[in-house]
Amino acid sequence: MRMFSKFVEKLVTWFKVFGAGCLAAMMLLTCIDVVGRVFRHPILGTEEIVGLLAALAMGAAMPYAHAVHAHVGVDMLVKELSPKKQAMIDTITNILAFFLFFLMGWQSWLYALDLKNSGQVTMTLQLPNYYIVFFLSICFFAFCAVILAEIFQHIHEVMNS
Repeated sequence: MRMFSKFVEKLVTWFKVFGAGCLAAMMLLTCIDVVGRVFRHPILGTEEIVGLLAALAMGAAMPYAHAVHAHVGVDMLVKELSPKKQAMIDTITNILAFFLFFLMGWQSWLYALDLKNSGQVTMTLQLPNYYIVFFLSICFFAFCAVILAEIFQHIHEVMNS
C-alpha cells in the first residue's frame, strides 16, 4: 500500500508540473499574440490553442486538487462526529467518487475513440481533438488513483482506531 501511495504522489507531481506548464504556455502565447496584434501580426489559432491548453491544465489539476484537498467541501455536520465516523463517511464518499470518475474516464476514452474514428479536428488549425479527450480520460483515471489511495488511508485509519 505504501508503494501505491508513493506512485500516486509521483503521478500527482507530474500532473501538477504539466498543468503549470500549460498555464505558463497559455500566458506566454496570449502575451505574444497581444504584442503581435499591436504590430498587425497576430498568431493564427491562438484562441484554439489557449482553449486546448486550458482543457489540459484543468484535467491535470484535478488529481493534485484532490490530493491536497483544495476542493470545496461542506462538512459542518461531519466535523462534529468522532474521527472514526468522519473517516467512515470520507471512505463512503470517496468510493462513490471513485466509481463516478472511473465512469467518466471510461466514457471519455470511448468518446475520444469516436472522435478519432470520425476525424474531427479544430476549426482553424485542423488539430485532432481526440488527443485532448484521451488526455482528459487519463486525468480522470489518475484522479481515481488519488481517490483510491485516500480510500486505503481512511480504511487504515478506521481499522487502527
